[in-house]
Amino acid sequence: MSKFLDALETRSPAERKSALATRLPQQIAHAKANTAYFAESLKHVDAATINSVEALAALPVVRKSDLIELQKTRRPFGGLAASGWGQLGRVFSSPGPIYEPEGRSADYWRTARALYAAGFRGGDLVHNSFSYHMTPGAWILEAGAQALGCTVFPAGVGQTEQQVAAMADLQPNGYVGTPSFLRILLEKADELGIKLPSLTKALVSGEAFLPPVRDALLARGIAGYQAYATAELGVIAYETEARQGLVVDEGVIVEIVRPGTGDPVAEGEVGEVVVTTFNSDYPLIRFGTGDLSAVLAGASPCGRTNMRIKGWMGRADQTTKIKGMFVHPEQVAAVVKRHPEIAKARLVVTNPDSTDLMTFNCEVAAPGAELEKAIADSVRDVTKLRAEIKLVAAGSLANDGKVIEDARKYD
Repeated sequence: MSKFLDALETRSPAERKSALATRLPQQIAHAKANTAYFAESLKHVDAATINSVEALAALPVVRKSDLIELQKTRRPFGGLAASGWGQLGRVFSSPGPIYEPEGRSADYWRTARALYAAGFRGGDLVHNSFSYHMTPGAWILEAGAQALGCTVFPAGVGQTEQQVAAMADLQPNGYVGTPSFLRILLEKADELGIKLPSLTKALVSGEAFLPPVRDALLARGIAGYQAYATAELGVIAYETEARQGLVVDEGVIVEIVRPGTGDPVAEGEVGEVVVTTFNSDYPLIRFGTGDLSAVLAGASPCGRTNMRIKGWMGRADQTTKIKGMFVHPEQVAAVVKRHPEIAKARLVVTNPDSTDLMTFNCEVAAPGAELEKAIADSVRDVTKLRAEIKLVAAGSLANDGKVIEDARKYD
């Protein structure tokens, strides 16, 4: 059995460039003809001339941080979708809120390639611990697993004892979900005295996959790999057995640009990840993810020839991904608005023991346990995540304009 999903992964640079010269102008033309947003933003662009990554760099960037306002003014997708109700299979909602469409094509999110590189094969049983509630995470992985011929157990999040019991009964080969939740499941299995010898592989996403976590899984006989994906784009890049960065998926074009601009940076320089997708239902052109990464020189030793990036290296703006969920500055403001006692707030994200931790710091005149609990409930309600609440005196927080500080360490 080949270690590659298909021949696209091992194309020569010349073959890939030639295919792009045909496919990219077609996608630009499709986006202009079928979406209100690109019809306006690219009205002076001749699609036939956008036939290379270099030509693509002249087009404007539409950033993820703009979607909330765009979707308010032109519902439901800000004029960026080429397909509507009836043509789409599902619609999802991520924090913000930001709505994302899902078309009806098989492996719509292009996850099969990442799963295959992580060792998943037809006939596997996959335990899926991404959320099936409103957000697309679980469906992104499920579609790819089913495209490979795998069977999926839709576990979702929470109910750890029931999940461990199901794993003991069904004996899944693989896991998909966040790495932190996999660790929670394995620790719960240890606590219950339950062995899970069938579990030998995992594809994780939604948060940083740090070497200590990867090594801890390997010590248990579980080979874990990571995929970099977003709710708008699906899989962007994925890890292979070479474990040297992430290989860019064949269904997207990735550029690394200077944050706040559309200008590509030099190879190796950290910048914002900007992605163009060949998705016909949601044809995003130069979509700025807000994520930071950098290009790795050369091709992967695994034999795949597409560009590699270092992986997720933080955020280019204050919007931050925590445990697979984006938290926006607007959400911090929404919590503050609920509690007049808060003069100023700052959300700090750390990762002690390789697990994301949110601390919601609030300047208040009269701290108290009741207020602390009320704020904690509001944070969970607004962001769908738990946070520690720290009530501090007026003037304690830095006067630097930040409402979200990502203080996680990735070394």
